[in-house]
Amino acid sequence: MAKLTKKQKEAHAKLDRSQSYDLAAASALVKDITNVKFDASVDLAIRLGVDPRKANQMVRGVVTLPHGTGKDVKVLALVTPDKEAEAKEAGADYVGLDEYLQKIKGGWTDVDVIITMPAVMGKLGPLGRILGPRGLMPNPKTGTVTMDVAKAVQDVKAGKIDFKVDKTGIVHASIGKVSFDAVKLQENANELIQTIIKLKPTTAKGVYVKSVFMSSTMSPSIAVEVKTV
Repeated sequence: MAKLTKKQKEAHAKLDRSQSYDLAAASALVKDITNVKFDASVDLAIRLGVDPRKANQMVRGVVTLPHGTGKDVKVLALVTPDKEAEAKEAGADYVGLDEYLQKIKGGWTDVDVIITMPAVMGKLGPLGRILGPRGLMPNPKTGTVTMDVAKAVQDVKAGKIDFKVDKTGIVHASIGKVSFDAVKLQENANELIQTIIKLKPTTAKGVYVKSVFMSSTMSPSIAVEVKTV
């Protein structure tokens, strides 16, 4: 086992692993135990009592964090010429169609979100092997396949994120930056947790939210107490 640095030891000393913290306390503590020199991301790992192998227990959705993610999200709008001006005005970083489809075909995926229109999805099908593993394939369920391209771009830029339970039953999501004040982190975390609670599958039995952990880049994980399960 690797030895802890002095700063890591200090961080661990401030954390009582025998207890769970409420969201307010966890949001303040994660700021206190983060010692990196950059603006670290703050993440939640939410373990759910579901079996992701069963289609009727798949938990997937979108949430708009009240205070955004703190990240500069790069958006590609794959749209027809009549929608290009709308997408650019809404703040999309890249706008076009065929030229970007060719770039993606060549391996270019330097974006965070791709937004497109229903009529364009047919052209994206062959690129699924490139976009799918990177989580970039647009999906009507997450609002990234729509005729209202401007609203979709604005939502993503404002802090809308999509999440999906992984094969181990955990939802991982970033809820902000360590530079956020504790109240903003708390409110973002609560918005995500409450959204996931509302999506509880009717077929899920027993405890739904098994555990929640908050952490920042290279910091210890903090157990979070969630009262509504």
